[in-house]
Amino acid sequence: MAMFRCVSWQAAIALVLAVLAATMLPLSIGAGFGAGRTGAVLALTILAALVSALASQRMTQIIALLAGAHGVAWLLLSSISGHEGSASFGYFALLMAAWLLAWRMVVLLSAVRPASTIATLLVRLAIPLAFGVWILILWEGLVRGLGVSQIILPAPSAIGMRMGDAAPVLAADMYQTIVKSALTGYVLGCSAGFLVAILADRFSFFRRGMLPIGSMMSALPIVGVAPIMVTWFGPDWPSKAGVVVVMTFFPMLVNTVSGLAASSAMERDLMRTYASGYGQTLLKLRLPAAAPFIFNALKINSTLALIGAIVAEFFTTPVVGMGFRISTEIGLLRVDMAWAEIAVAAVAGSVLYGVIALIERGVTFWHPSVRGGGTQ
Repeated sequence: MAMFRCVSWQAAIALVLAVLAATMLPLSIGAGFGAGRTGAVLALTILAALVSALASQRMTQIIALLAGAHGVAWLLLSSISGHEGSASFGYFALLMAAWLLAWRMVVLLSAVRPASTIATLLVRLAIPLAFGVWILILWEGLVRGLGVSQIILPAPSAIGMRMGDAAPVLAADMYQTIVKSALTGYVLGCSAGFLVAILADRFSFFRRGMLPIGSMMSALPIVGVAPIMVTWFGPDWPSKAGVVVVMTFFPMLVNTVSGLAASSAMERDLMRTYASGYGQTLLKLRLPAAAPFIFNALKINSTLALIGAIVAEFFTTPVVGMGFRISTEIGLLRVDMAWAEIAVAAVAGSVLYGVIALIERGVTFWHPSVRGGGTQ
């Protein structure tokens, strides 16, 4: 009874799925799975589930689940290669069993409390990395097992190969869209929103007049703004940067105005007793108090800028750019290239967001939200 109490529900279901798969062989209609590979997949699944239940050391359980889940996934994906669309119930049952074992591994990993800072950082990185890897494994396994057409949904491996083959094209598109259009518009839009927020805070009449206009700008449809910007600034990247300016201006304006009002009346009264003017109060009290709001706007705008630049390129652009490439490749049914552009955009957006979040933690280390996040 003690042993059964130690069995996690993920390992228990994985065992049941392995038994079901063993009773419904073969794993595929084609010749992908021989007797040796089928036996290896079943044995590895059962062994990993049992070790995770019986081992007393958490690290032993994690290593067994890591080896078992990824070993099963590798055997399944390598065996189905060349026989796409021929998978039977057992293939999908074992794929789900491997996913459950990986799930259990992440649960155990999240409970680990290393003593050193480096080990803590590695554990924190390993958990989201495992999540991302298993999203790709499930995507790859399901697309190959079901024989989904590459036009409908290409496998991650096909997208990866396309990224390798078209690296120069992807680099040129990224430079045009992200460096020229998105980052330029991001800097201009955030700077304009910040400066206007300072003016709105200093002059009440300006605030009452500007905030409704800013609200109206946030409601402007990008499909209407983009052609107008092309008319004003031409088909090259300045028109896309203009769209990004429009999209990023309002979030920065509203967040900065809200942040400048975050300091308490008692703190402002204290600054007045020190004979501090508006500028000193702004620099030493109100802007530091507004920093979390400003960084929140910067993070929101980091994704908005990328979306705006890519969508704006759908209307008109030189023969380079991520939006241009996506629309063109979809038209030519080269869907893997479109997915490669999307993957590059997602990675670039995540990196930009992560850099801003790291800077925020360094600048607003004193804020309760950051201190609380650091102790978890």
